[in-house]
Amino acid sequence: MNNPLLEVHELPPFSRIKAQHVRPAITELIEENRRELCRLLDAGADTFESLVMVREELDDRLGKAWSPVSHMNGVVNSDELREAYNSCLPLLSEYSTDMGQDPRLYAAYKKILDSDAYAALGVAQKKAIENALRDFRLKGIELDEQGQQRFKQISRELSELTSQFNDNVLDATEAWCKTVTDAEMLQGMPISALALARQTAEQRGEQGYMLTLDIPSYIAVMDYCDDAVLRREVYEAFTTRASDQGPHAGQWDNSTLMTEILSLRNEGARLLGFANYAEQSLATKMADTPEQVLVFLEELGEKSKPAAEAEYAEICEFASAEFGVAEIEPWDVSYFAEKLKKQKFDISDEELKPYFSAPVVIDGMFEVVRRLYDIEITQTTIVETWHADVRTYDIRRTGQTIARFFLDLYARPKKQGGAWMDECRVRRMTAAKTLQLPVAYLTCNFTAPVGDNPALLTHDEVVTLFHEFGHGLHHMMTTVECADVSGINGVAWDAVELPSQFMENWCWEKEALQFLSSHYVTGEPLPEEMLDKLLNAKNFRAAMGMVRQLEFALFDFRLHLRSDAQSPNQIQDLLNTVRTEVAVIQAPDTNRFQHAFSHIFGGGYAAGYYSYKWAEVLSADAFAKFAEDGIFNRQTGEEFLGTVLEQGGSRDAMELFVSFRGREPSVDALLKQDGII
Repeated sequence: MNNPLLEVHELPPFSRIKAQHVRPAITELIEENRRELCRLLDAGADTFESLVMVREELDDRLGKAWSPVSHMNGVVNSDELREAYNSCLPLLSEYSTDMGQDPRLYAAYKKILDSDAYAALGVAQKKAIENALRDFRLKGIELDEQGQQRFKQISRELSELTSQFNDNVLDATEAWCKTVTDAEMLQGMPISALALARQTAEQRGEQGYMLTLDIPSYIAVMDYCDDAVLRREVYEAFTTRASDQGPHAGQWDNSTLMTEILSLRNEGARLLGFANYAEQSLATKMADTPEQVLVFLEELGEKSKPAAEAEYAEICEFASAEFGVAEIEPWDVSYFAEKLKKQKFDISDEELKPYFSAPVVIDGMFEVVRRLYDIEITQTTIVETWHADVRTYDIRRTGQTIARFFLDLYARPKKQGGAWMDECRVRRMTAAKTLQLPVAYLTCNFTAPVGDNPALLTHDEVVTLFHEFGHGLHHMMTTVECADVSGINGVAWDAVELPSQFMENWCWEKEALQFLSSHYVTGEPLPEEMLDKLLNAKNFRAAMGMVRQLEFALFDFRLHLRSDAQSPNQIQDLLNTVRTEVAVIQAPDTNRFQHAFSHIFGGGYAAGYYSYKWAEVLSADAFAKFAEDGIFNRQTGEEFLGTVLEQGGSRDAMELFVSFRGREPSVDALLKQDGII
């Protein structure tokens, strides 16, 4: 069988990759890597060039095979691909743990560190060695044989359970839909949302309008639908996904998986000598101790909750005075908030959307980074993709192509929800002394174009696009040539959101919005009056948004500080306690948000969700320098590029921040940015 995953390609040949190729390719590559590393160690390889760079080459080949498989599993999921993907997770987990527990490999890295040649290595190379030795310890190198075997088994089981968690969320999300034939039930919904619902129904062979739990459909109902009964039905379907409640109660229930995942994480942490998984998590982050994280989150909560309570009270008073609703429910909050926003600022997302067509926003985003970093981004059509919606681009600087990326913007069936950036290729120097260019996947779930019109984005979606593009720039603008610390690799997890949240700021600047927007029919710029209203409404519900994120972060961190979460009831009890402390909207008893909290149960944010707020402090403080110097000041742009984006994980995150800002960050920068103080 000609297996495309075993061939050398500059970029993945997506159309040729089939489910039957996956396990044979991954199995063969892992076996080849094992044999080659054994040969190297037998030969006494103990220098950066003879060992680390060769190992990097082997891991890169395996990564090039796995990257498109993992990505396609997320964006063009199928039963066959999912089965093939899941069958490889134990193989990859075992291989990773075996490498981390290999005593000869560990000894060879220690020998490099202790050698005279170490002093002559570059900053990035030294950091790669230091990180590797840390990771050996985190893989159990210091455990006895029995401990290592148990740690390996835990790692394998966790990879399977977290993947199953995500599969359940995807299946539960796709399982629910509602066809509405009576347009009266959808009163208040924007024309664009109705057109999407009609198009969805047509695509699935139904008459009328089809509502789904995909984010564009869900948000449209919650924000605009006048029918409170329908809002409640959609809310309950969304907040009970993959749980013991709701319309599919028990069918894809993640209850048991959550307790198993938590139990295994804590057992693994204790094996490594940590008191709990939260402590283990901080071994690769900027924060030093669990107490530091809790104090940080609780301080933000104390300063934000009074403002959040005032915002919520204003919404309640508005609903009572204007609509006669004495007590609003959770499924009413966004609806009445949108009405209040319209009254206070005379602006709504629906009025703004015609000015934020996807093509205009994308071109405007590219103009922002051209002014900041002197780079040119051009679309290319010669690159193969996995779906007709996907666009590809080259990044050029001083006439040279330095990176590429895929842009997949729209929600569709068999695509995981949310937005993310992932690596396709990492920047590194190859064994042949040629430079491998970084390539990124940028994925969102926006409303697709309807009919012949371009996709029209809400301003929140514009912010999301800038966020993911910021991650992409972090990956693609690096000048580091050592893969282990190139781009986002090796970056402390609570600093990895700095470049993404930093990019969001330009979505709120007049000078940038002038070329980020124009009416999709007339081409007219966003009127000055509407622009002012948008900016005036920037911090509407900012404190409520803050405490909502703090609810997630505190729940996550405290959950991983515990070692006794042996039942879903204990998980729910902890979430209820956190909500009592920081939330201003109390969820109904049926709410099972945690059952679809893929960030911590199916992704890389376990005991790390606080990173969003931690990095948001960094980004707010970093952007304050641009506010002082000018948002398109080329010198300031070059300084941020040189001290943060280009450095990747080659230096500690705080060191890089101080190099740019001249001091450590201040929490007040974020609170001021959000209008809370």
